[in-house]
Amino acid sequence: MVILKATSHIVKPAEPTLEEVMYLSDCDQIKPLTHAPTIYFYKPSSSYKSLQEIVQILKDSLSKALVKFYPLAGRLHWTDGGRVELHCNSMGALLIEAESDLTINDFGDFCPSPEIRSLIPSVDYSVTPIQEAPLLVAQITKLKCGGICFGAGLSHIVVDGQSAVHFVSEWAKIARGSAPLVDDHPFLDRRVLQQNDTLKHDLKKYDDFFPSPLLLGQSDNLEERKKKTKPMVLKLNKEQIESLRSKATLGLLSEGLMEPRNNPVGRPQVSRFEVVCAHIWKCISLARGLQPEQETVLFVSVDFRNRISPPLPARYFGNAVLALPVSSTVDELLSNPASYTARKIRTVVDSVTDEYVKSYLGCIKSIPNIANKRHFHTVGCAQGSFLGNPNLIITSWAGLLPLLYGANFGWGDEFYMGPGSLGYDGRVFLIPSHNGDGSFIIPLRLQVEHADAFEKYFYENI
Repeated sequence: MVILKATSHIVKPAEPTLEEVMYLSDCDQIKPLTHAPTIYFYKPSSSYKSLQEIVQILKDSLSKALVKFYPLAGRLHWTDGGRVELHCNSMGALLIEAESDLTINDFGDFCPSPEIRSLIPSVDYSVTPIQEAPLLVAQITKLKCGGICFGAGLSHIVVDGQSAVHFVSEWAKIARGSAPLVDDHPFLDRRVLQQNDTLKHDLKKYDDFFPSPLLLGQSDNLEERKKKTKPMVLKLNKEQIESLRSKATLGLLSEGLMEPRNNPVGRPQVSRFEVVCAHIWKCISLARGLQPEQETVLFVSVDFRNRISPPLPARYFGNAVLALPVSSTVDELLSNPASYTARKIRTVVDSVTDEYVKSYLGCIKSIPNIANKRHFHTVGCAQGSFLGNPNLIITSWAGLLPLLYGANFGWGDEFYMGPGSLGYDGRVFLIPSHNGDGSFIIPLRLQVEHADAFEKYFYENI
């Protein structure tokens, strides 16, 4: 048993807020309807208040936070073409208080398991009308050992990771009594991403932005979606990452592909992100036993806040992340050094310009019915682009620093923070270590038959 008892509260803004139907950008519209779950663990402490006092602090501070972040107290409603609109109506957020008979040690390496998922409120999307589902769900759980767990889920239609950690940071700041900063107010007007219909961009097809190669010999991906998967958590320390980077840098040197020392952004020849992505892609392809001529796509998540002209306002609150496809055959991936793949990833990421983003958003806007293009954060979902075998998607949380950590609600900082679930085969996160030692925590989900082989190749090939 995990949860012994739980009580639910609906928390509404402490003051009247603007009631409106808020415009959602095309970047919002293509995101999953599900809630993106995160989990925070706090070690036992004699300074903790009672659970009832903690809950009251969270309720009071959340009601104040929802005044600034009032869209999170609203509800989504269906509109034409499978799209949604955001009704800012102060219906409130869900906060659950709970107690568990588990201890922190019972969660091991905090691999996103059913036990972890039980510490975050869930929404049954199959039976809950969209206009009734809270956009923010949170749970505070007192563990048997005296530790505390805080779990939160925010609607991915409404916010991306950058906006989510901004909100949690501000909520925590209010809870512990820190003075708010004017500069920390969210920028809520998403019309800055609204395109003028008279503008003409190079409108590519949806499949150009979201290619999903099938396994050779298969006509659909239904069987791959049904296969049993498992979550796992691996770690690369700083020395291992630097070893991968050094080998890749030497590869670039031998191939004559070194960038000028005075490159415009002063970046390293190979970044930590690029070389680790290249390593994971290669090892997953090996573990899957893919044929040499098999096409495979690595999707990498790129924040475009500062890549468009003009850049989005500071603290833009919404979605501003694209999943970019990097395509290869397995033979190309395995027969070339990591430097080749790392530079391939860099080239694709560098392609995210103002024109690219406008073309992407224009493509989404042109889709008559967007409903079947969305996927869910749920295992086995048959909807949306398939990102599993022979493909994968990697999201780095390094760009969420410094707000990623330090969710101090008045009882100190968490000692662990990570994803509360991993929705499908091929889903990978790169998370900078909590203690700043230069390592990466890598939660991912793979098919059961590939998991052990991947871990073997992952460490053998460093």
